[in-house]
Amino acid sequence: MPEHNGFADGLVDVHAHFTTDRYIAAAKAAGHVEPDGMPEDYWPRWNAAEHLDLMDRAGIATALLSISSPGVHFGDDTAARALASHVNDAGADVVRVHPDRFGLFASLPTPDIDGALAETARAFDELGAAGVVLMTNSRGAYLGDDRLAPVLAELNRRHAIVFLHPVSTEGHEYVDCGRPRPMLEFLFDTARTIVDFILSGAAERYPDLRVIVPHMGGVLPLLADRVELFRAVTGLDARDPIVFDSLRHLHYDLAGAPNAAQLTALRSISVPDRLLYGSDHAWSRPPVVLNALAGLDTLAPGGEEGTWRELTTRNARALLSTGRPTVRRAGT
Repeated sequence: MPEHNGFADGLVDVHAHFTTDRYIAAAKAAGHVEPDGMPEDYWPRWNAAEHLDLMDRAGIATALLSISSPGVHFGDDTAARALASHVNDAGADVVRVHPDRFGLFASLPTPDIDGALAETARAFDELGAAGVVLMTNSRGAYLGDDRLAPVLAELNRRHAIVFLHPVSTEGHEYVDCGRPRPMLEFLFDTARTIVDFILSGAAERYPDLRVIVPHMGGVLPLLADRVELFRAVTGLDARDPIVFDSLRHLHYDLAGAPNAAQLTALRSISVPDRLLYGSDHAWSRPPVVLNALAGLDTLAPGGEEGTWRELTTRNARALLSTGRPTVRRAGT
C-alpha cells in the first residue's frame, strides 16, 4: 500500500468500515433489517468525503476499509460470491481514487470454500488488497473448523493479514437475552473463535497468518488463564504455555471504548509491538470516534515505546509494509 507524506505522523486505522447501497439492500433482504439487533437506522450510509473529513479531524492518515457484520454470506453461495465481488470492487475503486488514504481488507464468501479461494486470488492478484476480513464465525464455522482449512492454508501461503470482525453467532437468540449482539455477544464470539483457533491447532498449522483481533480481544484477556487451566486439566496438549504463546503472536486493535481496566487486561496477553489503532467508523459515529481518541490520549500517555499514537502507527506500518514472499503455485 502506498505511503504518503503524513503516514508517519498520522494514525493508521486498521478497523474502519464502509458500506454500499447494494450491500445494505442485500443484507436487509436477507433478514438483517436491524443489524445484529441494533435499530434499522443504525445502518451507516458511508461515503468517502465524510470519512476523510473525520480522518482529518482525528489525525488519521490511512484507514483500512472492510465490510463489518453481518458479512456477505446470507445462506446462498452464488449470492454471496456476487456480493463479495461487488463490495471488493467498490472498496478497490475507493482505494484507486484515494491511494494515500485508504486500503482494503477484502471480504470472502466463507463458508463457501471454492468461492472464498477464488475471491482470495482476485483480491490479492487483481485488486491489490492489503488483506482480508473474516467474520469470527462463518455461519457457525469458527477459525478452527476443518471446513475453513483450505482458505486458511491459502491465506497462510500468502502470508496474509487476516482482520477478524465479530458477527452474531448461530442461535444467538438463546443467549443474547434480547440485547443487541455488539453489547455482549461480539466480545464473546471474538474469544470463542480465537480459543478455537488455538486449541484446534490451527494457529500452529498456519503460523504465517497475520491475524488482527478486534476490540482489544473482547473478553479474551479475562479468559486466557481459565482456557490454559482447562486445556491442561483435560489433557488437550501437554505443552506449556501454548495459549499465552499463541495469544502473543496475534495483533490487537484498540477499537471500542477503551478504559483503564481493558488496557491493563490486554497487556496480560499481548506485547506493545502487536497493538494497533482502530476507530470502528462508520458504525461508530464521529463523536464516538473522537471521544475514544481523547480517552486513549488520557489513559495511554506513552512510555519507552513513545505515545500510543506513535506506537500503533509504527506497528501498523511494519505490518502493512512487510513484503509478501513470492508465492509458488500449488504443485510447483
